[in-house]
Amino acid sequence: MPEALDADVVIIGGGCAGLTAAIYAARSALKTILLDKLDPGGQLATTHEVENYPGFVDPVQGPDLMDRFLKQAQRFGTDVRSAQVTGLSASDPVVRIVHTDGGDLRCKAVLVCTGADPKRLDVPGEDRLRGRGVSYCATCDAPFFRNKDVVVVGGGNTAVDEGNYVTKFAKQVSLVHRRDKLRADPIIQDRAFKNPKMKFVWDTVVTEILGEDVVEKVKVKNVKTGEESEMAAQGCFVLIGTTPNTGFLEGICDLDEQGFVKVNARKETNVPGIFAAGDCEDAMWRQAVTAAGFGCSAAIAAKQYIESLE
Repeated sequence: MPEALDADVVIIGGGCAGLTAAIYAARSALKTILLDKLDPGGQLATTHEVENYPGFVDPVQGPDLMDRFLKQAQRFGTDVRSAQVTGLSASDPVVRIVHTDGGDLRCKAVLVCTGADPKRLDVPGEDRLRGRGVSYCATCDAPFFRNKDVVVVGGGNTAVDEGNYVTKFAKQVSLVHRRDKLRADPIIQDRAFKNPKMKFVWDTVVTEILGEDVVEKVKVKNVKTGEESEMAAQGCFVLIGTTPNTGFLEGICDLDEQGFVKVNARKETNVPGIFAAGDCEDAMWRQAVTAAGFGCSAAIAAKQYIESLE
């Protein structure tokens, strides 16, 4: 090759998928660079408690868990750098180029593990009380709300289905929806309407989340009448969708209509040498443990791909 490579593998994203991929790649004696625009850790780095990650009998703080991921990846030799990725080039038969705000990196394989961000309400109190009653994942956090009053925001499949799930723990679930009917599939709606612990607040939006240290109330407004009121609640699940962080891949790899990367079972994209793992390609599960598993799969597949080039 006319120019030296900077790494065998460049991993973009430092959450569960990216750091697990780094552990497996570096441990396989591949020169591995991991890039993250912020400090590594992903969404779990802002999660107050995690109690469903295998191996931890007691709840673990999200930042502490991700610090263990990071240290393990670095122990095997992962070079962790802060950089904003702006694009990829894959025109060469072998070399893949990662373009960043700090320059280009040349490698044999790229693992995209950039995750997906939950869509937010962008209302006062949401950021301040995130992880203290505000949640974007019912599967992750519903057990924290046993015998409490909870608000779920949204009207699609995720909001209605996960709202139904929250009723297994909560005293009551009030589903707040900006329209006068749900968008969820009929079978999911029917299940929710038959649930005595679910209440529906129609034509309404959340305008503020209130509380000192934890969620105490949710301020809402009827979009038809303009009437404002407050609902007592100890939890607020915002379930209005997710946005994968894949804009830099447009025109490079195949994405679905929502922007998630299309991959096969080996986490290969349609471009040889470019792999994707975690929430950026997984619109269904969105769990820390599945993201870690997908990162492992992508790293092993990348290792086998690199070996096939030799």
